[in-house]
This record gives sequence, C-alpha cells and structure tokens, in this order.
Amino acid sequence: MAKNFFSGFNSYIGIDLGTCNTLLYVKGKGIVVSEPSVVAVEKGTNKVLAVGSEAKKMLWRTPDRIIAIRPLRDGVIADPDTTEKMIKYFLAKVMSKRIIARPLVVIGIPSCITEVEKRAVKVSALKAGAKSVELIYESKAAAIGAGIPIYEPAGTMVCDIGGGTTEISVLSLGSLVLTKAIRIGGDEFDESIIKHVRSVHNLIIGQHTAESLKMEIGTALPVSKVLKKEIKGTDAITGLPRRLELDSVELLEALREPVGTIVEQIKRTLGQTPPELSSDIMERGIVMTGGGSLLSGLPKLVAQETGVPVILAEDPLLCVVKGAGICLDQAQKHGMDNWIL
Repeated sequence: MAKNFFSGFNSYIGIDLGTCNTLLYVKGKGIVVSEPSVVAVEKGTNKVLAVGSEAKKMLWRTPDRIIAIRPLRDGVIADPDTTEKMIKYFLAKVMSKRIIARPLVVIGIPSCITEVEKRAVKVSALKAGAKSVELIYESKAAAIGAGIPIYEPAGTMVCDIGGGTTEISVLSLGSLVLTKAIRIGGDEFDESIIKHVRSVHNLIIGQHTAESLKMEIGTALPVSKVLKKEIKGTDAITGLPRRLELDSVELLEALREPVGTIVEQIKRTLGQTPPELSSDIMERGIVMTGGGSLLSGLPKLVAQETGVPVILAEDPLLCVVKGAGICLDQAQKHGMDNWIL
C-alpha cells in the first residue's frame, strides 16, 4: 500500500515551516533551503518583491510602498496568503524543471495548534503547489532528526525551542506519550530584551538588534567573564539616535522571565511523566533542539533545575527538517501510519 501511495510522486519534500526560518529537505539532495520566513511585498498590489534572506534585509527598513512581512507567528500561520506565496517560492526554488508531477510534502507543526490551524498549513502548501501534504509534530521530527531511537520501548524526552513555540515531549515506541507546548520561543526572548532596554534605558531598539544581543551576549546563567556589546537605537524621550553599551549581566535579567517559563514547563512535564518512563529519561537525559536551545547556559540551567542530564543535539537548528526527511524515507518503505504524526 505504501508503494502505491508513493508511486505517483516524483519528489518528496520535508519542510520545517518555522516562525523565524524555513528549511526544506529534498529526498536524494538533503537540506537545500535554510532561509528566514520573511516576504517583502509591494503595498497595494501585493506583488512579491523578495523572499527569505533578501526580504529579511528589508525588515523595518522599507519605504512606504514596500511591506516586509513575517507570515507566521507563534509557530502558526498568521497571514495565509503571504505564507502560500512564501512556500510557493521555496518549492519552485528546489523543484527541477524536468519534474512535472507535484511533490509530496511533509511539514513539521507544533502540537499546540488547533485543527483550524492545521488545515491552514495544509491548504497553504496545497495552494503553493504540493499534491499531497502530511503533518508531523515538531518534537517527534526533532527527536528523529537528532538521532534518538524513539521506536524502542523506552522513554525519551525532547525539548524543541523554536522561534515561536517551545514543545516538550516524552516519546516511547514511536509515539508521543506526553506533550506540552507553549507559545514562547526565540521571538519571546527578543521581545523581552526590547522591553528591558526600553524600560530601563529609555532606548527603542528593533528585533534585529535584540536578536544580535541575544546571540552574542545573551545568557541563561551567570558567566565568569562578563561580555559587552554596544548598540544603537532611538531615545524614547528626545527621539534622537543614541548609543548604549549593554553587558551579559543585564541580558541575564532581561531573559529571566521567558527562560524561567520554559524551565518550569519542563519540570511540570517531568512531574506528569509515568514513573517507568521517568527513570528512562533520568538515564538517557533530556535532548534539547531548536535555535532557542543555543542560548548560552540554557542546557546547563535545565540540568541544574531538573536534576536530569541534558544533551544539546548536534545541529539543533536542523533537527526538525532532518527528521521530516527521515520520515519521508521510512514512510516510503514502511507506510505512513507509524511515521507521520
């Protein structure tokens, strides 16, 4: 039956449709697209002017006639039309001109989205040119992409921190035994930095500046060597440009609330895990994936707060799309049921 299902497709594409970045895996080629989830359109006509990296350069820097849009928020589609255009652009970028049949697409989604939001993801991909669309929960895809043997009769916990959501799941025998998702991720880290700089220093900064602060001097734990970075922004009182130097001590305070919320959700999920699976997790550790897990000191903080070993996955940004690709390969051999969702 699996062979009959797949026989009508010339190409199979796995997609990590993220709030911040979109990644595409093409069977036989690997990961071929990794670009920001941003679309620049012309105001009034909605004509697409740029997608991905080129469009991100335009964020907060565009004249009135151009709008740079991030069509996904908190891991779900906020702007269906623009999402469709973005997916269509990326599919066209990776599809060979010799391929006539439309592709089978597998898309990673957070477990916290509603049935309506699931349909929105499917419809956007179908309108963008996919012939068939299957969905897989991001934590399951991330676990597979991180190389975790989730089909064994043992418990494994994975914490996937994306741009818009954090998903903590316990898996055993290939299924989600327990999953908790919150709409907090890398974007919330950036927003917390923006709010802190505004409230403490009366300086207005954009998301790009906040993101660079997070990546360069952001931390979830006190550090022995204090890092510093100079930024530029707009004085909230005078409206004039102003420079400001921030350090990692201040970033630790700015990030305390969203980081604390994620840690508490991990602890709560551990507390609800069946005892036998908890003992497996204690032995195997918690695997962290997603771009948000790269925040300095975060894996160590989780280990300290839970008493459970924490492993940061290799290439955490790529785990979901790698997992979607592996699912495509395995589903073609063994059928869809065990691999998708």
